[in-house]
Amino acid sequence: MPKAYVHGYDQQEHVRLQDQARTLVDLLHSDTAYPAGSRVLEAGCGVGAQTVTLAKNSPGASIVSVDISEDSVSQAEQKIRAAVLTNVCFQQADIFHLPFTAQSFDHVFVCFVLEHLKEPLAALQKLKTCLRPGGTITVIEGDHGSAYFYPDSDAAHAAIDSQVELQSRAGGNALIGRSLYPLLVTAGYAEVRVSPRMVYVDSSKPELVDGFTKKTFTAMIEGVRQSAIEEGIIDPVAFDNGIRALYRTTEPDGTFCYTFFKAMGKA
Repeated sequence: MPKAYVHGYDQQEHVRLQDQARTLVDLLHSDTAYPAGSRVLEAGCGVGAQTVTLAKNSPGASIVSVDISEDSVSQAEQKIRAAVLTNVCFQQADIFHLPFTAQSFDHVFVCFVLEHLKEPLAALQKLKTCLRPGGTITVIEGDHGSAYFYPDSDAAHAAIDSQVELQSRAGGNALIGRSLYPLLVTAGYAEVRVSPRMVYVDSSKPELVDGFTKKTFTAMIEGVRQSAIEEGIIDPVAFDNGIRALYRTTEPDGTFCYTFFKAMGKA
């Protein structure tokens, strides 16, 4: 069976997450800041790719970052120390079994986590118990169904679809971005609003060609090659043709689009 986190925990994935965070920092986080004195829970911090930005944007807030992986928490701690940030503390913890009393946080932040969970609705309901009345949750997720590009390519779509299927077999949902509004409403949050954040890339934006199309999106798809083939989802030739087609979109006449979704709600 594939792992729940289909991208793996190796150094290559660690680097990809850092590239992703640097490339998307303004698009995803320019409007994320918490007041001084507030207590923030970052649920599923991973290797801290988003944590540094979260801490820098809210220097007066007290942030508690948790992840189920002990190794990831250790790497996240190293990043925060290297950035000389002092407003974050870390704990290894499972979102479904959080070691916090009810209503102990003013805000919850969740980024690229729900897509990997078998029960995202239950996770949102559990996180809601941690929020004080009127506290907020911010959730950011992608949606692989939003990827389109020029030149278009059936082979590229097949490679992307193999990652979507692999993640589905692991119990996740790589198309979850479009579902954030109903998920948050069903979980009991009020005043839910969702804003799409599109990444559009062409050769006039070389930093996005390199940082997003190559090092974030295509690297993510490329990283599931072995697992997708072993699971019988796609054959090696078809997958490799798809990857070549994705890299083709980074040439001077190519374009690439992808949409993230940022949702907010109140407890």
